[in-house]
Amino acid sequence: MKLTDFDFDLPDELIATRPAVPRTSARLLVADTAQIHDARVSDLGRWLRAGDRLVLNDTRVIPARLSGLRARMSAQGATEARIEVTLLEPRADGTWSALVKPLKKLKIAEVVQFSDALSATLDGVEDGQGHLRFNLAGDDFDAALAEAGAMPLPPYIAAKRPADEQDKHDYQTVWARHSGAVAAPTASLHFDDALLAELAAMGVAFTHVTLHVGAGTFLPVKVDDVTTHKMHAEWGHVSATAAAEIAATKAAGGRVIPVGTTALRLIESAAQDGTVQPWDGTTDIFIYPGFTFQVADGLVTNFHLPKSTLMMLVAALIGQNRIREIYAHAIAEKYRFFSYGDASLLLPLGTDDPNRPQ
Repeated sequence: MKLTDFDFDLPDELIATRPAVPRTSARLLVADTAQIHDARVSDLGRWLRAGDRLVLNDTRVIPARLSGLRARMSAQGATEARIEVTLLEPRADGTWSALVKPLKKLKIAEVVQFSDALSATLDGVEDGQGHLRFNLAGDDFDAALAEAGAMPLPPYIAAKRPADEQDKHDYQTVWARHSGAVAAPTASLHFDDALLAELAAMGVAFTHVTLHVGAGTFLPVKVDDVTTHKMHAEWGHVSATAAAEIAATKAAGGRVIPVGTTALRLIESAAQDGTVQPWDGTTDIFIYPGFTFQVADGLVTNFHLPKSTLMMLVAALIGQNRIREIYAHAIAEKYRFFSYGDASLLLPLGTDDPNRPQ
């Protein structure tokens, strides 16, 4: 299985740099193994039914991008250097792993001042990443970070424009609860409270799980034989209640449909014996064609990067040939791609709702 099997040509103008407004006005491509329908996210209920369960990742994205100044005194006088930081994850010793640019301009024990309230000291360096110890902790740190930080937009958006205050709203789900992600579960960005209420009224249930999406989600696959690729690890939590809800839906014949690849990867990680069990820890599950799905009956997801692990995941769910047809249709119909782009609903077992459009 070669990396080129998951490549395709994408016109640059189809890469979305802002989301649709309102969120549910984004386009929705609905596909099973036989048909493709063009719709809107607001139409999602036409393909769902009472007894279905959507699994939602309730991670909260932190404003992980920081820009600050490092001051240094020397015989020649005071000098300053601009330091750009992207927080990656907290460490057990209280420091944060971070991408620091330029790392060579920051020495151990030197301080970077990000705002009047927030600063950090370089504690160490490992594998090209800095370990930063902040001057604040707990709620004080969260408040100062919210003030000084910017949302960590994906590289393909950040290359086109800087993050701004609007992204602090746009790049966060309406059900975000638990802080820790440095990338959004982007399929979830299409939902608003009104759509959730509409789906609940028709009998669709919801289960919340947590997977803190890491910066590794944007790392390219560098091996030609994709089966040898090593996934990055991310921390996730499936509560006993969540596991029981999913099991009950499966037992009743309902469909379990994760919203986003992160929710899918987590529940499949927690279902190694065929049923979802409570889970608390890291997962580096890699889903590519040939994978046997234990839980997911479908998936709501955005349109993904060529040659990415997410392309491999959706190909595993609905078939390699079928995903090529779906993406060719999306490109021909000018769907918007990637994190702020449009959505798809993939149903590998077919759309058997009699009310769906013909």
